Amino acid sequence: MAESNALPLVVLAEHFAKLPGIGMKSAQRLAYFVMSMSDSEVKAFADAIVTAHKTVHECSICCNLTDKELCPICENPGRDGSVICVVESPKDVTAFERTKEYKGVYHVLHGLISPIDNVMPDSLRIKQLLARIQNGGVEEVIMATNPTVEGEATAMYISRLLKPLGVRVTRLAFGLPVGAVLEYADEVTLYKALENRNEI
Repeated sequence: MAESNALPLVVLAEHFAKLPGIGMKSAQRLAYFVMSMSDSEVKAFADAIVTAHKTVHECSICCNLTDKELCPICENPGRDGSVICVVESPKDVTAFERTKEYKGVYHVLHGLISPIDNVMPDSLRIKQLLARIQNGGVEEVIMATNPTVEGEATAMYISRLLKPLGVRVTRLAFGLPVGAVLEYADEVTLYKALENRNEI
């Protein structure tokens, strides 16, 4: 921000800029917006951040975020515990739940293996996943990590650990999204679409 701005405003913008997807211009807009809020709105906003940070923690089963011992999905007896969908982050659970089609349960890794970023397998919730499977009752594990180098490496690493445990390990199909135009698809997407084709 410009040197003409008050220091607390600059500091506030810098904190907003640390958030993912927020550049300095957006951070400045957010900082100015906060200044236009009433004292009670600012206090409620700050209290919501502090409360969430203090009370939300990982579910003791699936490692999703919750404010109770178990998340609502693990608590739900109607979910199919024999199928576990392994995802990178809690945001991915939300994305799958929006489909209203998946009836199994989840396991959140909280990251992907990335040696360049110093994220090794021990940094992820892989041990907890293995413990769930060793407890029995799991028939299929769906690897639902993103189709990136890190996502593929993580899926392969975990699948190698799971194979000896006698569970079926599957991978999400990747390819053309609904409504896509072939002309604009990149080579990898087209290749995956061909590779994952289904009979009609």
